[in-house]
Amino acid sequence: MKIKYKTKKRYWRLVIGLTWSIFGIFFLFFDKKLAWNDLSIIIGIVYLGIWIYEYINQYLTIENGFIKTSNHSSEKIKLTEIKQIEKLTDDYILKTDKAVLKINIQIIDKNSLAKLNTELEKLNVEWN
Repeated sequence: MKIKYKTKKRYWRLVIGLTWSIFGIFFLFFDKKLAWNDLSIIIGIVYLGIWIYEYINQYLTIENGFIKTSNHSSEKIKLTEIKQIEKLTDDYILKTDKAVLKINIQIIDKNSLAKLNTELEKLNVEWN
């Protein structure tokens, strides 16, 4: 099961990536004196790449008894090893004996957050 990002968060990266890319391409063709237009194209491509990665992978994945983030650190913990869940205003902190996984619930889609809550409630662990 994939826990999705909020649509608004994802599409900001798309808008920024397209804006930088169009800006760089425009100045590449019409003002060859600017040396930084290549940089703006690269920035645009990076943002578009991040958007594509987030669109494909989403925020969290729950499968085969593991919960895994899809960010740059790719944290992964086994659901059966979770001992405690801290529910803060913006985050869930899942704790095991060896690891801690912080989940930012402000960037999760409403329907996906309901699915995440359902999965976490099945674990029968201590909530704080």
